[in-house]
Amino acid sequence: MSFLPSSPVSVFLATARAEEAKNFYADVLGLTLREDTPFAVVFDLHGAELRISKVPEFKPFPWTVLDWQVPDITDAMSDLAKKKVEFARFGGIEQDENGIWTTPDGAAKIAWFKDPDGNVLSVSERKDPC
Repeated sequence: MSFLPSSPVSVFLATARAEEAKNFYADVLGLTLREDTPFAVVFDLHGAELRISKVPEFKPFPWTVLDWQVPDITDAMSDLAKKKVEFARFGGIEQDENGIWTTPDGAAKIAWFKDPDGNVLSVSERKDPC
């Protein structure tokens, strides 16, 4: 299947709160809205398609579903905090006073937050971006 590496990609999330999700991803995160249909709210995700499917009920996964690799995590968190984003804390991992977890090898710093449906999102600063 040699066509897959060069084919456009869609990333899927779900929402039971479509209007709130649309506002969060557009106004808070600053993503460009492509379309709002009866089935999904669709955004541009740095050249990929983020399709947030409208569903009647939704239970989010307890792990990260979307991460933005940023050059400076402190700056990214500051920008998000100005838009009233609250950062999540999780038991079992050591996070600093700002909610940042540093990987044991020091190669990445990660901070988590949630969208209106409880999807776990994150920003990460990596020494060697993927």
